[in-house]
Amino acid sequence: MEQSESRNVIEAIDVDVPVTTAYNQWTQFEEFPRFMEGVESVQQMDDRSLHWRAEIAGQELEWDAEITEQIPDERIAWRSRTGAQNAGVVTFHRLSDTSSRVTLQLDYKPEGVLQNVGDLLGFVSRRARGDLERFKEFIESRGVESGAWRGEIPRPDERA
Repeated sequence: MEQSESRNVIEAIDVDVPVTTAYNQWTQFEEFPRFMEGVESVQQMDDRSLHWRAEIAGQELEWDAEITEQIPDERIAWRSRTGAQNAGVVTFHRLSDTSSRVTLQLDYKPEGVLQNVGDLLGFVSRRARGDLERFKEFIESRGVESGAWRGEIPRPDERA
């Protein structure tokens, strides 16, 4: 399998909180280590910039990511600016007044032998699914978000 091929993972989970609560919690990037396996820290540098530290396939990695689009209660999209190539979007869908669906789509390029082997074994897909399950437990056990950022970042083609 060629190392330069991009991969795509899509996972979704229904959570028993309103869509605004799920969205608001997801904007609290520095809380990600509480429910994302392997994520050691996420530091929000400004409205658009994040610095990540994580262990992936047994390797300690750091990278910077840019939020490319953010629409309250609908979606947050990002792409890496340094480090391993990855991009994605998380969308929020209202199911009822008290429940919502969170869908995560992740595009990435495995780098090196360990990440390629891990990819072949379904590592990223299982981790994404586990992260969503832990997010569900985290937000449902709290019932309320730990904070919120309601600002909007338009898509690059919509920016002045």
